[in-house]
Amino acid sequence: MAPLSTTSTFRHVLSAASTLKVRQSARSVGLDVARLSAHHLLLRRNLTVNSTQRVTLGVIVAYVVIIALLWNIPYIRWSLWPFKMLVIAFHEFGHAITACCTGGRVKSISLDPNEGGVTHMQGGISAITLPAGYLGSSLIGALLIFCGFDIVASKVASIVLGVCFLLTLWWARKDWLTIVTITLAVGLLVACWFIDHAEPLRFVVLFIGVMSALYSVWDICDDLILRKVNTSDSSVFAERYGGSSQCWGIIWSIVSVLFMVAAIIAGIAAFPESFSEQEKDSKKFIPTR
Repeated sequence: MAPLSTTSTFRHVLSAASTLKVRQSARSVGLDVARLSAHHLLLRRNLTVNSTQRVTLGVIVAYVVIIALLWNIPYIRWSLWPFKMLVIAFHEFGHAITACCTGGRVKSISLDPNEGGVTHMQGGISAITLPAGYLGSSLIGALLIFCGFDIVASKVASIVLGVCFLLTLWWARKDWLTIVTITLAVGLLVACWFIDHAEPLRFVVLFIGVMSALYSVWDICDDLILRKVNTSDSSVFAERYGGSSQCWGIIWSIVSVLFMVAAIIAGIAAFPESFSEQEKDSKKFIPTR
């Protein structure tokens, strides 16, 4: 076979270099197109924050600050007691519903005056039911925050909450404190339906959502870091599956914060309507005034 000439070799090198350059250019163009497509998609999704959404975000931030302060101020912290009981009911509902979904059976749910709760259940998969308390309440809170961006969505959320409360009352039918707490919460939600076409309802839903979404953060910090309680869900989980209670508590808290962030982004994307537009929509969905 005859050897290649110097000229043909040089041409081959130039051809290879040109091909590589074309590929790099194509890759660069592809990245630019991808960036433009993503930007166009964001614009189509209307992820810009309008004035109504800025008010909602400001309310969420205010709720976080207020709840964090009230949670840690002696005596004044008792003002959150009814809402703490409600969020603890979400926590116990998370245990209960996952127990039923994993083949277990719920015997009872009870809340006590020391701001604690307990779900008596038989069977189920503990690897799922144990974290489902904190993560379940956080997920419910995130969904409530999402719905709190819109009046009609808040109405739907309050109906779903009513169903969850009925289930909780069924499991807690012998515990008077749980019955009173949930009955008052239902009364508050129903009352908000009849005020300004349920506009206050979304701010109540937002408050409950923020408190429920961050309940794991505050409660785990309070129990594991400040008071070192050894009977929490995370300590039992650590005993059965390894690791430390602090480690699992921090992991669950991070997941809770991610739930909340995702709910806020989804709320901004899904509900760009102004207050007046939301009020018009609310008049058409189960009108109360």
